[in-house]
Amino acid sequence: MSRHVPAGTLAALLERIGLPCATTADAKHSMATLDAELSGRKLPPLMTAECERAIALPAAAVKSGSRYRIELESGSLIDGRFTAPKGEAALLAPISEAGYHTLVINDQHVRLAVAPHRCYTVDDAWRAFAGDAAPPATLWGIGVQAYGLRRDGDGGIGDYSALSAFAIASAKHGAHALAISPMHAAFSADPHKYSPYAPSSRLYLNVAHIDPGAVFGAAAARAALDQAHMNDEWAALETLPLIDWPRAVPAKLKVLRVLFEQFCTHERAQDTPRALEFHTFCANGGAPLEDHARFEALMAAQLEAGGDGHWRHWPAPLADPRSAEVAAFAQAHRHDVEFHLFLQWLAAKGLAHAQHAARDAGMAIGLVADLAVGCDSAGSHAWSYRDDMLQSVSVGAPPDIFNQAGQSWGLTTFSPRAMRTQGFAAFIDMLRAAFAHAGGIRIDHILGLRRLWLVPDGELAMNGAYLRYPAEDLLRLIALESSRHRAIVIGEDLGTIPPGFRERLADRGLLGIRVLWFEHAHHGAAFKPPGEWGRSALATTTTHDLPTIAGWWRGADIDWRNRIGQTAARADGRDPVALAQAERAADRDALWHAFQRAHLAPQNVGAPPVDHAPVDEALAFVSATPAPIVTYPLEDLLGLVDQPNLPGSIDEHPNWRRRIAQAVDELFADAVFADRLLAVARARSDASSSHPRPNSARTP
Repeated sequence: MSRHVPAGTLAALLERIGLPCATTADAKHSMATLDAELSGRKLPPLMTAECERAIALPAAAVKSGSRYRIELESGSLIDGRFTAPKGEAALLAPISEAGYHTLVINDQHVRLAVAPHRCYTVDDAWRAFAGDAAPPATLWGIGVQAYGLRRDGDGGIGDYSALSAFAIASAKHGAHALAISPMHAAFSADPHKYSPYAPSSRLYLNVAHIDPGAVFGAAAARAALDQAHMNDEWAALETLPLIDWPRAVPAKLKVLRVLFEQFCTHERAQDTPRALEFHTFCANGGAPLEDHARFEALMAAQLEAGGDGHWRHWPAPLADPRSAEVAAFAQAHRHDVEFHLFLQWLAAKGLAHAQHAARDAGMAIGLVADLAVGCDSAGSHAWSYRDDMLQSVSVGAPPDIFNQAGQSWGLTTFSPRAMRTQGFAAFIDMLRAAFAHAGGIRIDHILGLRRLWLVPDGELAMNGAYLRYPAEDLLRLIALESSRHRAIVIGEDLGTIPPGFRERLADRGLLGIRVLWFEHAHHGAAFKPPGEWGRSALATTTTHDLPTIAGWWRGADIDWRNRIGQTAARADGRDPVALAQAERAADRDALWHAFQRAHLAPQNVGAPPVDHAPVDEALAFVSATPAPIVTYPLEDLLGLVDQPNLPGSIDEHPNWRRRIAQAVDELFADAVFADRLLAVARARSDASSSHPRPNSARTP
C-alpha cells in the first residue's frame, strides 16, 4: 500500500541526515553538498567489493593511464594502471583475497573491503566441526531469554554462568546452537530501562548478567555480599517469579563494587595475572570502551545531582564526548570510570566463557547472539558516535494489517549518509562486537539493511517515511565479518518485505526466519506442510514477540491485548475479541489438519481443547522441515503459556521479566523436558534423512 509522505516529514528527515532544506539557501547548499559527494571526483573512505570480481571506480575519480597500488591486508602488493575509455568507469583487476585492503591512487588512500560472496553458513560450521568429508546436517538448537535463566546465587537475574551451564547441558542433549536474547549494554544508572532491544549501546555488554563469583571465586562473592549487606536482598530477589530490575541491578552493582575495591587494593598494585589481563582488555578496547565507561559514570553523576538521564539535556560541554569538560570529569572521577571498565571486562569474560563452554561441550555453532535493530537515543552509543547516528528520529514500522497506526519504537540507528562519509566504521565496530563471543548472530529486523521506517520526534508513527540504506555495501561487510569470525548469520525477515529481498539474503548465505504461525499455504488458510518450508531460513515455532504454542492455542495473546486496551472497537458493532477468538478457532483446526496430513497427529480425531495445546505435535512439525537449523524456544519446550514480550505494551504486561521456574540443573533433570529434547533430536535426525541437502561449496 503506497502512502503520501508529508512534506514536514521529508524536511525533518533531510535535516537529520545533514541536508537541511528549510529555506531556499539551505536547499541550494544541500544540493551542492550532494553533488560533490555523488560526482565521483573524490573517492569515499571505504568501498566494498567481492572476491574475484572487477571493482568499478567512478570515471571522474581517475584518469586513464594513471597508476594505482593495492596494499593487501596480508602484506602483498598489486600494482596496476587504469585503461578505461574516456567517460567510462575505471576498473580494478579482481582481488582473490578477502579482507580490508588499501587502494592508493596518487595522494588518495581508500579502504577496500573485499568480501566473499556468501556468509559463513551452517554447512561450513558443520564441516568445520565434523570434518570436511561430512555431508550437510540438519541441526537444531534452543532459543532462550538469558535473563530468565535461574541459578542458585544469581541474585534474581539470569547470568553468564547460568548461560554456560545451559549451553553445556543443551549440547549434551544434541543441540548445536543456543540462540540468546540481546546481551547489549543497558543503563546501569537507570535500571528501569531494561528492554534488551532498547540498549544504551550495541558495542558493549549488560553488566547485570555478571556472576560475581565467576572470576574471583564463590568465597570472594560471598564475602562481597556480606560486606555490601546484600545477603537478605539477594536471597529475596531469587525467590521472585518475575525479575525486579530496579531492585536487582543496584544490588548486583553494590556487590560488584566491593569486588572492584578489593581488586584495586590487592591485585592491580601488584600486577597480578588478572590485573595484567584487565589492563590488556582496556588497552585493546581503546577510545570506544573508554567513552562507554565515561558515559556510565557521567550519567550516574547527573542523576545523582538531580539532573536528566538523557545526554542531550546535560550541560552542552558534557554532551560532547570530545570536550575538555568530559576529559576533566573523567580525570576527576577516574575511579568511577575504571569501575565501569572493570564491569565490561567481567561481562566479556562471562559471555566468552559461555561460548567456549558451548563449543567444548560439542556444539558446532554455539551461541547465536541477537543484534538489536537500534539503540536508545539517550544511551552511550548515540552519545559517543554522534556523527554516525541519527538524532531526533525513531525507528519503527509503517501501518499494516496488524498495526494500523504504524509503530514507533523509540530507537535510533546509523545515518545512511554518515555511513558512507565515515567509511562504515561504526557499522563495522558494531558487527565485530556482535560476533566477538558467538558462533552466529541474529540480526533483528534485517529489512533495515535495505530501508528503515523513520519517524521524526513529535510525529505520529504513520507519518514516517522509508530511508534507504546502502544494502549492497552492508551485505558485503556482513559477509566479510561473518567469514573472518567463522560465524553464521540469521536475519529476522518478518514484516513488510521489499520484493526480491529474501532472495538476495539467500544468495548471500544469510538465513531468514520462518515462524509456524505465518507459514500459510498460498491457496488459502491452510498451513504449509513441512516439506514446503524451504532451505534458506531457520525454522521455529515462535519468537519472543509472538505467542507460545500453548498461548496461541489458548488465545492468551488475544486476551492480553484486550486486557491492556489494544483491541479497537469495530464500526459494525460486533465484538472484536469474540471475532478474533473465532478466527483463532478456525486457525487451530487448520493447524491440527496440517499435523494430521504430516502424520504427526492421529487421524479422524478433532483438535484438542484450548487448554490442551498440541505442543509435541507443533515441535515435531517444525522439526520435519528441511531448514538447515531449527530453534525451539525454551518456553515451548516447557509448554508455557506466557510469551516474553507483548509488542505495544510497556508496564501493562511483564515484558522481559519472566523467569524460568526451575534452576538450570533442575530443568535438565526433569523427565518431561528431557523427553522433549530427545524427541526433537530424533525428529531432526529423521528430517536430515528425509530432506538430504546437496553438498554446497564452502565459504571462501
